[in-house]
Order: sequence, then C-alpha cells, then structure tokens
Amino acid sequence: MSEEGFWNNGDRSTKIVKELKSLKITVEPWEQAYKKYQELAELAPLVKEDDRELVAELTGNAADLTGIIDKLEFQVLLGGQLDKNSAILSINSGAGGTESCDWAGMLLRMYSRFAESRGYSVKTIDILPGEEAGIKNVTLVIDGPYAFGYLKAERGVHRLVRISPFDANKRRHTSFASVDVIPEVEEDADLVIPETDLRIDVYRSKGAGGQSVNTTDSAVRITHIPTGIIAQCQNERSQFQNKQTALKILKARIYEAEQAKKDEELRKQDSDKKKIEWGSQIRSYVLHPYNLVKDHRTDFETGDSQKVLDGGLDDFIEAFLKFSANK
Repeated sequence: MSEEGFWNNGDRSTKIVKELKSLKITVEPWEQAYKKYQELAELAPLVKEDDRELVAELTGNAADLTGIIDKLEFQVLLGGQLDKNSAILSINSGAGGTESCDWAGMLLRMYSRFAESRGYSVKTIDILPGEEAGIKNVTLVIDGPYAFGYLKAERGVHRLVRISPFDANKRRHTSFASVDVIPEVEEDADLVIPETDLRIDVYRSKGAGGQSVNTTDSAVRITHIPTGIIAQCQNERSQFQNKQTALKILKARIYEAEQAKKDEELRKQDSDKKKIEWGSQIRSYVLHPYNLVKDHRTDFETGDSQKVLDGGLDDFIEAFLKFSANK
C-alpha cells in the first residue's frame, strides 16, 4: 500500500484494502489477547490478599482475556475456504400466497438487521414484491468480512407459525420461505464461462409502479445453458450495470454448484443432512400460542422471538457452527 501510485488502480487497491481488513480481523484479537496475558503475568506476582484494588484489577483482566479467547475459539470455526467472503443471499416465499410473501419480507428485515449489526453493507440486486404484502423473492449482496461464514448457517427452509394478520377470523397459519446463501467469488476466480453457454434476456424492471419502474428494458436475466442456473438483476441504473452484476452472481452460483458436486460423496455419507425442500425446515419461528424459535438441526432454542426477528441470530449461528464442527 505504500508503493507509489498504489491508489491509481482502483480495483487493485480496493481488493488489497479488503484483504488487509480481513487479515486484521484475524491478527488483532491475537495481539490483544497476548497483551492482556502479559499484563496478567506482570501483575500476578504483585498480588497480595489484602490488596483488594489490585485483586479486582487482576480479576477484571482475567475476565477480559477469557472473553477474547472465547471469540478466538469461535473464529476458528470460520475456517472454510470461502468463509471470509461476502455473501449472496436469496429468499423465496413458499406456497401460501400473501402469508408466505409477508414471511419472506420479515426474513428480509431480519437479515438486513443482522448485517447492519455487524457493520456489513446490504445491496438489493433483484426483488419481486408480493401482490398484497411482503415479497415473492429477493436477492441481496451482503458485503463484509466473514459474511458467508456466518450466513451459511441460514441455508434451508424457515417455518413461521402465527395468528394471521390477513385472516379476518384470526386463525393460526403456517408459512414457509426458503433461504439460499452462496459465497461471492472474486472476479479472478478460476472459472471461465464461454459466451456460447449463456442466454441473455432483457426485460422491463418490475416494481410497485410510478418512478420505481423503468420505462426501458434495462433488467437482465442470464441463463447458463449447460446447467440451467439463472441470475438476474434489475436494480442497477443501466442495462450494462445490471448485466455485470448478474454475471457476477451467475459466476458465484456456478462456482458453488461445482463445489457442491465435488462434495457430493461426502454429503451422501452424512445421513443427518436434510435436503433444502419444503417439509424439511431447518428452523421454526412460533409466535402463537407461545413464543419460541427453535433450530431443528442443533436443537438450540429461545423464547425471545422478537430479538431473533430483529436480527439477533448470533446464538443460532454459533450453535450451528459448533454443531457442524463436531459432526
């Protein structure tokens, strides 16, 4: 970074600054822990039972060091090849019309709140609103260190049980929405897609009406013909920008599909792994007749459903990562 002209190459400088930030997240906690350890080592021989002030200081430093070590141990769980990457998160409403669309909208808010709490940026790439409420589907890019490492725990079907706000008879309804999370891959990743393998369609952006809907065919849908994988983008300002973003997402999805194919044999041996399909939900959110959020993979649960829906996912993610590490 100290090289002359470093900042002249925007793409290169951005990539290196991002790498530096990722390395600091790993290195700085270790340095902080070692500093706390040195302070304890220097204080310990000076402690006398009747020196309450020094005992309190030593106890406080020991508690701080324990907290730092706990975080470092947790970070070891994020050791996957692509865990440090940003994430591309998609939410799709299930059967159930307005109910499921509203539930998908609630999940969108939950993940946006989670991302904001960690200082991640959230960019909407493609969204299809529900006819009456919520959304039918949405694709987000959540940019930040280890975004994929954390959010990969959310892949699967999410189930909501509540009294429907759309039912005049106030009956209890069950809604489903699926969440998919893949890592964002670097532009220079070793993946070449021939132009002949792509079908590119342009269409008019969909939206709520008025100024939010483009009057030109600027939205782009790209299909990878050999695999049938699709990526689309409608929220950029021009057709060119939409095409570039859609290509980036398509590349990430193809990369993830290839990785999944390589891991197929390993997954076959894992008899406990559930397929991501309706009826095999990974987590249930019950708002009536009681409050409970339970992860069916780890059995971790909490009665504070509002905290979870406000983005408080850390305990669930930690439980899943520990569960996965012990399998």
